[in-house]
Amino acid sequence: MASRVVTTVLAGALPAPPHAPVAAAAGGGSKFIEWKNRPSRHRGIRCGIARASRSRPHYPSSAAWTAEVAATIPQTTSSEVPGSFNLHVDGLVQDGVLEQLKSAVAALAIIAQISVALPANAILYSPDTNVPRTGELALRRAIPANPSMKTIQESLEDISYLLRIPQRKPYGSMEGDVKKAMKIALDNKEAMLGSMPAELKEKGSELYTSLLEGKGGLQSLLNYIKDKDNDRLSVALASSLDTIAELELLQAPGLSFLLPKQYLDYPRLTGRGVVEFTVEKGDGSTFVPTAGGEPKSVGTIQVVVDGYSAPLTAGNFAKLVLEGAYDGVTLKSANQAVIADSESGKKGYTIPLEVMPAGQFEPLYRSPLSIQDGELPVLPMSVYGSVAMAHSEDSEEYSSPTQFFFYLYDKRNSGLGGISFDEGQFSVFGYATTDGRDVLSQIKTGDKIRSAKLVQGRERLVLPAAASAPAPEDPAPAPADPSLAPAEG
Repeated sequence: MASRVVTTVLAGALPAPPHAPVAAAAGGGSKFIEWKNRPSRHRGIRCGIARASRSRPHYPSSAAWTAEVAATIPQTTSSEVPGSFNLHVDGLVQDGVLEQLKSAVAALAIIAQISVALPANAILYSPDTNVPRTGELALRRAIPANPSMKTIQESLEDISYLLRIPQRKPYGSMEGDVKKAMKIALDNKEAMLGSMPAELKEKGSELYTSLLEGKGGLQSLLNYIKDKDNDRLSVALASSLDTIAELELLQAPGLSFLLPKQYLDYPRLTGRGVVEFTVEKGDGSTFVPTAGGEPKSVGTIQVVVDGYSAPLTAGNFAKLVLEGAYDGVTLKSANQAVIADSESGKKGYTIPLEVMPAGQFEPLYRSPLSIQDGELPVLPMSVYGSVAMAHSEDSEEYSSPTQFFFYLYDKRNSGLGGISFDEGQFSVFGYATTDGRDVLSQIKTGDKIRSAKLVQGRERLVLPAAASAPAPEDPAPAPADPSLAPAEG
């Protein structure tokens, strides 16, 4: 018991006490936010109900640890100790020193537990956890491209990390990363451009030249590193990474995997799309631009929707947007989320939980990830402005047909590595852009979506003629192989 407690506390995984219930939204007959005290360890947002996010875990004092560990040590009496040691133990008992001995043993047990069990359980809570911290970075990593492009991307992202070091910058390492990227680009030009469709190769060739020689290209990076000009280097690095993302998108015209046959009659997005929300204040107030400027009566939130990693979820969402399902929908502001009202008046598909693990080539269906076991999603929820579907009312193995939410990530309410306690439990399918994130922070309960439009990606949306899939009445456990899952309905 003691060792389990110690390991859990040090790994940052102790469950936090539930938040007190939040008052019901104005005009509502039932509470919108409530803590669900259920046996399941996965708490979050269900269709129609937003379950309060977990707060930062409470860490017991070292005295509490010692008391709990010491309590597991058998109470040895002098009669149980053989030989002349009895007298010594009796003296310890009389002097109260035995309690100190227990504390010392407990401390040794803690040290032993750290050295043996902590690395396996705590790796995801390390500050070095490799989770994208912005939507832009997450979306760039999610593009399925050839290995050469990904290697170039990783080399440049390494420079971005090195630039954040507050001490003396390792310019030698940065220069090595850029030269490595240049060599790969020069040696693999034919492979990089050859994987693009014929009608896109001209544009790809232009982007390739820009990556090497253009303003903000790799040659510019070398010059700024030589001059130790961190400001220009940072701007040029962002430009190079944007160019790489454009090249990768040209290389990825569709899905890189086959959908399970039981989901072929569902809407699907075979690439990227952009949805633009126009939001208005319910109380007649205005949105104030954080960068300065005149207050506006409406705010705009652009969301990049990713079908590469969540084709079914993104496809169902894009279909609902086209049908006007979210026009006029009321928004509710919770502790760490902005939730769209579930009463949209439109019927969507009951999509299975869809999460693509990092390092895999296809999503898992109806199977949440185990963060404790080292599983991380390609599209993490632990990013401010991530967009995900709520859970179905019937089962957490399925998403709500229509209800979605914006996640307002707050590191203070996450694990030690900055990972949300609900990471890997929801179908994340996109991220709000920079301007949209500024609007999200100003949304209050009662604000409304005036309109939602699919402004990019309509050609990537596949709409089968099949009828909407019904919600499952008694979902079967998720099989190890998602392709063997029984068809819904």
